[in-house]
Amino acid sequence: MINLLLALAVSMSFCFTCFFSLAGWEEIWDDFLFSFLISCMMSGGISVIINYNNAHFPWLQAPVKRFVIDLVSITLYAFIGSFLLYIFFIKVIWQPELKEFPFRSVALKSLFPTTIALVITIFLTGRAFLFEWRETAINAEKIKSERLKGQYQSLKDQLNPHFLFNSLNVLSNMVYESADDANAFIEKLSRIYRYVLDVQNEELVTVKSELDFAKSYLELQKIRFGEKFQFKIQNEGEQEVYLPPLSLQLLLENALKHNRATQEEPLRIVISIRGDYLEVSNNLQKRIGEERPSGIGLTNIRERYRFLTDLPVTISDKDNNFLVRLPLIRKPSSL
Repeated sequence: MINLLLALAVSMSFCFTCFFSLAGWEEIWDDFLFSFLISCMMSGGISVIINYNNAHFPWLQAPVKRFVIDLVSITLYAFIGSFLLYIFFIKVIWQPELKEFPFRSVALKSLFPTTIALVITIFLTGRAFLFEWRETAINAEKIKSERLKGQYQSLKDQLNPHFLFNSLNVLSNMVYESADDANAFIEKLSRIYRYVLDVQNEELVTVKSELDFAKSYLELQKIRFGEKFQFKIQNEGEQEVYLPPLSLQLLLENALKHNRATQEEPLRIVISIRGDYLEVSNNLQKRIGEERPSGIGLTNIRERYRFLTDLPVTISDKDNNFLVRLPLIRKPSSL
């Protein structure tokens, strides 16, 4: 409809009175058709080019390169398209009897729609850059907000009075029983808090650092629970993949918080890497009489991942086994 209105406006600018008689319409119908087709060609073709460039040459990664690509591709498209359309109309409609074709004249005429296309391109590219910058700024603020929520939740869980009480209680007993074990316990406890402080301002950390932290955390719990608790970490050597910081801590804390661990039914946690996911699983042994979990930790992890990758965080609860799969980020833009 817009292209039709533009063609009408252009035709009326050359012969306004032609629209009020049949003879006038017969005189300008070919010019009107030409204006309509070239308008469709420009608007449709430029939209396709810009959409393609948006997918393959994002503005924020290389804005100068993207601007040059837009100008060059649209200039060539507009000039060649206009030139071919002029040739078609001259040969078929306007002057089919013409023997010597005026290529120079047609080339000069093609510059006018090309110039219009460039003006439209500059407007659209500026608009696209502004919208993409705005979207990126909004996402950055969302990531920052979710990171702060994750830091708060992680620190709150780590500084949970029960956690501190149990840790200090275990430590007090170990001081009298084994000074070496007590020293190892203190080192692991300090390593946990040091890691929390080191990564609280990071958006992504390596899987290796998260696994090292998880190992210290789980060894601390092993000292606390003894044979009531078992864990296994596989593929510890993975280096070139990343996770949001403290993702594992939230999952491990959930497993320990919501499941019972006894001598007869020990709690088992397994951490492994399978394909593009890090998996954390535990045998499901829900505490008797416990209230329904709030799900704050899992919701927080999902929200943070939503802004970092298209791969989903998956959760399954079947065959008395609880499994959470965290996507591995191999090429983080922020690192």
